[in-house]
Amino acid sequence: MVSTMPVGGLVPTATPDAADLVVRNAKIHTGDRSRPAAQAIAVRDGRVLAVGDDQDTAPHIGPATRVVDALGRRIVPGLNDSHLHVIRGGLNYVLELRWDGVRSLHEGLAMLREQAARTPKGQWVRVVGGWSAEQFVERRLPTVSELNAAAPDTPVFVLHLYQSAILNRAALKAAGFTRDTPDPRGGQIVRGRDGGPTGMLLAAPSALILYSTLAKAPVLGDEDKKTSTRHFLRELNRFGLTSAIDAAGGFQNFPENYATVVELAKAGRLSLRIAYHLFPQTAGQELADLTRWIATARPEEGDEWLRLNGAGENLTWAAADFENFSQPRPELAADYEAEFEKAVRLLMENGWGFRLHATYDETIRRDLTVFERLAAEGLFPAGNRWLFDHAETVTEDSLDRIAALGGALSVQNRLSFQGGAFVRRYGIGAAADAPPLRAMLERGLTVGAGTDATRVSSYNPWVALHWLVSGRTVGDLIVRSPANRVDRCTALAMFTAAGAELTGEQDVKGVLAPGYLGDFAVLSEDFFTVPEPVIPHIESLLTVVGGRIVYAAGEYEGLDEELPPVSPSWSPVARFGGYQASGPGRGVRQAQLIGEAAGESGEHLQWRVRRGLAPQRGDTVVDPCVSF
Repeated sequence: MVSTMPVGGLVPTATPDAADLVVRNAKIHTGDRSRPAAQAIAVRDGRVLAVGDDQDTAPHIGPATRVVDALGRRIVPGLNDSHLHVIRGGLNYVLELRWDGVRSLHEGLAMLREQAARTPKGQWVRVVGGWSAEQFVERRLPTVSELNAAAPDTPVFVLHLYQSAILNRAALKAAGFTRDTPDPRGGQIVRGRDGGPTGMLLAAPSALILYSTLAKAPVLGDEDKKTSTRHFLRELNRFGLTSAIDAAGGFQNFPENYATVVELAKAGRLSLRIAYHLFPQTAGQELADLTRWIATARPEEGDEWLRLNGAGENLTWAAADFENFSQPRPELAADYEAEFEKAVRLLMENGWGFRLHATYDETIRRDLTVFERLAAEGLFPAGNRWLFDHAETVTEDSLDRIAALGGALSVQNRLSFQGGAFVRRYGIGAAADAPPLRAMLERGLTVGAGTDATRVSSYNPWVALHWLVSGRTVGDLIVRSPANRVDRCTALAMFTAAGAELTGEQDVKGVLAPGYLGDFAVLSEDFFTVPEPVIPHIESLLTVVGGRIVYAAGEYEGLDEELPPVSPSWSPVARFGGYQASGPGRGVRQAQLIGEAAGESGEHLQWRVRRGLAPQRGDTVVDPCVSF
């Protein structure tokens, strides 16, 4: 027995059913209604061997079994982000300065100034997503002058949501912007009185101007891409993520931009399970791309670590709306349905599922009309998994149509970061139902939850879980009504079991039960009992994927697998790390202390019961998501 904590009373025995890992003394939320709560879990060969109490797991403790004491902490099934740009994020992670979680613009600019001094000539400082001006105490964006002062000679690119990018003088030069550079379609180069670019780029409403400019920055070499991806996956493991569905996206070409995760998967070095999609990159060439992919690959090809899940989140560029809520809703081409229908028909006839980026109900209604035409030929529902992503303004009528066609949904906390812009454009009444979570769930639709990280939202899933249950933005603005929020149990299911359904893995993933994948997280705080403002500050102390300890902190530090050093050495991640953790305020901490005191009282009562000093009051293992 390899013990990492005191485990008095447990004696290893020679047994053919020995587990690789046993975690005990925990409050386990299994997600399994047949046994919703447990105290111990055993994993062997990547799968859950037993879940229950010490009596259930003790027979599986052999001489080589690693036994971990959870110290009474909450364990949940591994989180599954159903819409995360994890492949693209991994390729760039170590190049980016993260403002996720930073509380003030003053602090952010100090980080930027220090990083500019560390960055070698020819490289850029880039702040790409995961933050909003609403999170700063100053409630504003940095100015071009502030970027010039912080980095007079180093190119700086700061992306703000889907709305804008701010470039300093050096970045304008490096990107080739001059007074003669024309505005691209759907974008605007803000110009000064002399006609030259000021450094502000606007999505009007298309974000392609922002992403195409970012694409001009230097990229990593192949080996550094692997190291960057491994560190990004470790960062996701830090928050209890064990799976993600990659939504592809612009500037993510197949197969070249997928090569890094493919090579890591072959070497057994992924620490996060990835189901990926394929996204046609060139307008006018979408059908040719889809045809080629259908001839060479099949959905679900791969294994439990890396597998193809279908096409999307765009099928044809003309059918995609844009989600810049500071701009009016875009009007799509009047005739986009012709090519779009050909793409959908091609996929459905060949057994391919797909996901579709659709922010507005106006887009969703037009897409559904295409699907209903194909349904008349028997192509919907046909067993192919398909879903709409985002759907902030979807109506109940459209939800009924989605249900009738066998569709599903994936929602993200984009309004955690863009809630203020949405309210200013559409009003608090519209924001209260954006998206209509309750209406989706009441229809029995599968509704996965995710973040849409990394270029807009943060990849921290607890920020998204907080938004699901509280309806609040990162600036503490309440945008969703109480009637359109979900309880914590439902929110967690949206981040676990629902994601498994979206990849057809509901029989092996999303709950902790014998035979399921051994993916779970030991949390720093109990998600079910902490005050709401504490939820965004939860992290994992121990993350397990397939029985492997892939992240360890606190008392468990050093139990996880060693990673190569961050490379290049001047990387912002090497100096600042990723998400900038900051604890809740003093009032919240007081509430935490009261909760901890109550928890200690409960544990003391259980100690007295075990010794016959107090009467038994029923089961001591209770799952908060199940009523008895």
